Amino acid sequence: MEQLFWSPIKLSISIAITAGCIVLLLGLVTGKWMSRRKFKGKLIIETLFMLPLVLPPSVVGFLLIVIFGRNSFVGTFIEKVTGQPIMFTWWAAVIASTVVAFPLMYQSVKTGFQSVNPDIEDAARTDGADEFRIFLFVSIPLSIKAIVTGGILSFTRALGEFGATLMFAGNIPGKTQTLPTAIYVAIDSGNMELAWLWVLTTIFISFLMLASTYLIK
Repeated sequence: MEQLFWSPIKLSISIAITAGCIVLLLGLVTGKWMSRRKFKGKLIIETLFMLPLVLPPSVVGFLLIVIFGRNSFVGTFIEKVTGQPIMFTWWAAVIASTVVAFPLMYQSVKTGFQSVNPDIEDAARTDGADEFRIFLFVSIPLSIKAIVTGGILSFTRALGEFGATLMFAGNIPGKTQTLPTAIYVAIDSGNMELAWLWVLTTIFISFLMLASTYLIK
């Protein structure tokens, strides 16, 4: 019983942390790049970045299957490299969580970078700092609150991902069964006691994560 209870919790946290690290890196790069640049097609790109936030999870899951499935170029390439398809694996759950969590990180980081005074960055350039040093030692420190907030929200979103994960990664106990899918199965099988324990655990973790975003402001 104890192992049955903790397995999806540990799996969900590990997936959420991994997805959170990925979206942090992607969010920093794309957020900085898009924060002040103007070019044709920017609106389309930003809309695509934010689209997973409003699309039904089943649509996101379907698109992931199309992109990474065994009949796709990407899926075939991954299978040749790793020796197995990526669908119904731990990494499939990470990819699904990354896709749905990325918009929150991107929007938060972009807003943080836009709030940085350009004169401070220009002063660093005048002193001879290259763009990477400005990004690392000026832009990021001055945007750290927005970055941390985005990271927390992304982690929480990844932790609660259900639909896309179920379609793309499946519901394999000990392998891809996360907290949301475990709750779904527990309710479906009539095990309300276990479902309540997982629900309360999810609420507790999510509450702590969200409450911490108010403490850093």
